[in-house]
Amino acid sequence: ARTREYIDIVRQVWARQGPVTSPGPHYPLPLTGEGTTGLGKALKPIVHPLRADIPIMLGAEGPKNIALAAEICDGWLPIFYSPRLADMYNEWLDEGFARPGARRSRADFEICATAQVVITDDRAATFEMIKPFLALYMGGMGSEDTNFHAEVYRRMGYAEVVDDVTKLFRSGRKEDAAAVIPDELVDDAAIVGDIDFVRKQIAVWEAAGVTMMVIGARSADQIREAAALL
Repeated sequence: ARTREYIDIVRQVWARQGPVTSPGPHYPLPLTGEGTTGLGKALKPIVHPLRADIPIMLGAEGPKNIALAAEICDGWLPIFYSPRLADMYNEWLDEGFARPGARRSRADFEICATAQVVITDDRAATFEMIKPFLALYMGGMGSEDTNFHAEVYRRMGYAEVVDDVTKLFRSGRKEDAAAVIPDELVDDAAIVGDIDFVRKQIAVWEAAGVTMMVIGARSADQIREAAALL
């Protein structure tokens, strides 16, 4: 409800069709009620955006928020994505597309998947570079009991790995936490290999429904290499 309300307000600001109002309960505009002066007034923005309707991509990780992205947004921005699980993602997205008043359909909805894309002949060495980053998100974000990033990898089928990484990372053994991450997990959510392998994997991601790659790179040369492929 909070996300839905926030996005509605943002779209009102961009559209400039009238004073921006919201009944709440999370972001009531104008602000009224106990503790206020009662003098609040809804205002129409004085700035003129270049576009009245700017696409919104929702960074969602769980099933409910992914369905919400399909219902009220223009795209989904997953921080961790695996084309192997496209059927699972599509089930959640279809739930949103099917809701009354859904903003988009599958035909014009963007999936902007985040991925480490590295062109290299040494996959093993690159995996070792990526694992500490994954260990941080799996074991170091949120709290020991509530980590939404870790839940993404549980849904991928790596629940035992997540448990081990969390215990090691939170006990201060960060290098050991990275070491228990299997290569298969890295391969699930990253694209690492020679140029032919990377090109084929990008095609796999595209076939799974990805319309845009949001890539991570460690140098300007890597960005240029990836841009040439995409």
